[in-house]
Amino acid sequence: DEPLAEAGDGIGAQYRAYTAMASLARAKGDGALAAAYDARAAELKALVPEFNKAYPGIEVTVEDIGNPAIWDKITTGLAAGGQGLADVLHIGVDYLPGYVERFPGGLADLAPLGATAHRGAFAPGLWETVSPDGKRVDALPWEANSAGFHYRADLFEQAGLDAEALQTWDEAVDAGRQLKARTGAFLLGIDKPASQADAANFFQMLLQLQGAFYFDAEGRIALGSPEAVKAMTLVKTLNDAGLVGDLAGGWNALMASLKQGNTAVYPWPTWFGGIIEEQVPEQSGKWRVRLPPAVRRGGSTAATVNSTHLAVAGSSRHRAAAWSFVEFALTRPASQVRIHRGKGIAPALMAAYDDAVFHEPSAFFGGLRKGEVFLAALKAPQPAFHYTADYARALKLVTDAQSKVLLKGAAPAEVLREAADRLAQQTGRKVAR
Repeated sequence: DEPLAEAGDGIGAQYRAYTAMASLARAKGDGALAAAYDARAAELKALVPEFNKAYPGIEVTVEDIGNPAIWDKITTGLAAGGQGLADVLHIGVDYLPGYVERFPGGLADLAPLGATAHRGAFAPGLWETVSPDGKRVDALPWEANSAGFHYRADLFEQAGLDAEALQTWDEAVDAGRQLKARTGAFLLGIDKPASQADAANFFQMLLQLQGAFYFDAEGRIALGSPEAVKAMTLVKTLNDAGLVGDLAGGWNALMASLKQGNTAVYPWPTWFGGIIEEQVPEQSGKWRVRLPPAVRRGGSTAATVNSTHLAVAGSSRHRAAAWSFVEFALTRPASQVRIHRGKGIAPALMAAYDDAVFHEPSAFFGGLRKGEVFLAALKAPQPAFHYTADYARALKLVTDAQSKVLLKGAAPAEVLREAADRLAQQTGRKVAR
């Protein structure tokens, strides 16, 4: 079988990059284990002392497994009927439907444990992701990152342009031409040969800004939809105008472009602001962030392009205890504020945003209250996007199609139609017409 998804770092792939597995709750007296990786593991571990005060009968240990070992462990465990799985699994939005569809019963239904009481607590569109049928609840949302438009204000000023005035991506193309002529900087960058699985991040963001995705609500293939063609046509227009830098090589190339200062816009989600601050601290004050322009005038500028969730393994012998930790971590504003203060993770829990930390000005971003920028996006009505168990296959075909457009000048409608037909052959799914 093909993998449920491929590891990487991007709008599509950052779900994977920030996914973890945690065996978080076992009865007192048992050896407790929590397995996770990166900053998420550290922040879950930081919650344990406070959790133990509220639940002294539950022991928790957090262990950092590492990436990509985490994927093999979760997938292998589910395929083996839950053998060796942790009690609590931290799963990205691109993996969740695949696990649910391919491993029935692999994840516990959280509804009987009380999850439905939190139905309205999270950012719009996320509950439909964890509870597609409105009855069973497969997980609770943890992170919710919105599409962003991080830009070098100094480059736009040098070119005599106002980035905040851009209402559509067509206007951004026109501005990009002037910016390139006056500063030499690319408007944005894309991994043109699709050397990494996340090469279609920008295309996917443009699709989601239109309320569309690779699959429709019925699970039919929508790669050839008018929205998809519009998104890929924008990619081609930018590239044909010489406004797209080549980020072949993925993350390393992306970081190099930041340091070289040869790219004006990074259309990446909420969490990317922290990466910029970390990688180029000497550029403090030169950056700003806003929501991306609409694809069509008057269209949406808000899209939740990155979310992760905590689920309980169906094989867990300690479901109630595991649920206690999930609920403690994800439904208490204090827990989510603690996690955000630690690593800047954007919570899906809307009540957390009442805390002042999300409204503080950022010196790095010129005094901008960037938390409020993304909060506006999370408050906006948004649809649920249907990743399905075949997202990885769709992603591979989309990145291949995009490379044909960028490197060979192929027609967007043609390559997307071919991708849709090929995906139908691989999966047996119908193509939406």
